[in-house]
Amino acid sequence: MLFAMFMFLFAAMALQSPSLVVALDVHLLRQLAAKHNVTTIVVFGDSSVDPGNNNFLNTDLKGNFPPYGGNFVNHKSTGRLCDGLLAPDFIAEAMGYPPIPAFLDPTLTQVDLPRGASFASAGSGYDDLTANISNVWSFSTQATYFLHYKIHLNKLVGPLESAKMINNAIFLMSMGSNDFLQNYLVDFTRQKQFTVEQYIDFLSSRMLDDAKMLHRLGARRLVVVGVPHGMHAPNKISKRAEDLR
Repeated sequence: MLFAMFMFLFAAMALQSPSLVVALDVHLLRQLAAKHNVTTIVVFGDSSVDPGNNNFLNTDLKGNFPPYGGNFVNHKSTGRLCDGLLAPDFIAEAMGYPPIPAFLDPTLTQVDLPRGASFASAGSGYDDLTANISNVWSFSTQATYFLHYKIHLNKLVGPLESAKMINNAIFLMSMGSNDFLQNYLVDFTRQKQFTVEQYIDFLSSRMLDDAKMLHRLGARRLVVVGVPHGMHAPNKISKRAEDLR
């Protein structure tokens, strides 16, 4: 039930459906999180879940200037490519935690580590080429920095407690749209290698490989969010791609 509630909350926030979020029993969520020893949220993905890692990368894909952050605390532009909080932040808030920090945020302290961090990078995707085009973190790079996170967590709470926290953590993975919008539809490299259907199969295979990698790194509760609905959905993009030919 705990996993289902996290799926529901993330989907509701990702689809920007406040009425669904209001319907969620936050008190019950906190009870379930406590019952299942969930204290940590770990995030991978693109701009949909990047709280500001790109602020510290040599890329143009940043959100650390107005109008971004218009509804954030003190109207601060944090690097989130939205006007306030991201879906993982609302999940953390429902659990009674502060917003999920970017792993590269210099204000991140040892005390913050047990609650988790985001390794997401705006502009990334399941295809490493997608990240390379925008000079951002690919998933494999995000996973590498997660290993650094685990090392710091081990030093803070010890290897046994660290392993328990990671095994009980909620892992969120949200990306995929950039693989089409910033890669396949604008760069001819993948179009020469794959049809749209073949590229979707390629991305699905990469997503499965990424999930397996996270499992090897300790993930046991993984929420995978697909590309947004509407014009960002693969079936819509396939139609658009066909129209361009």
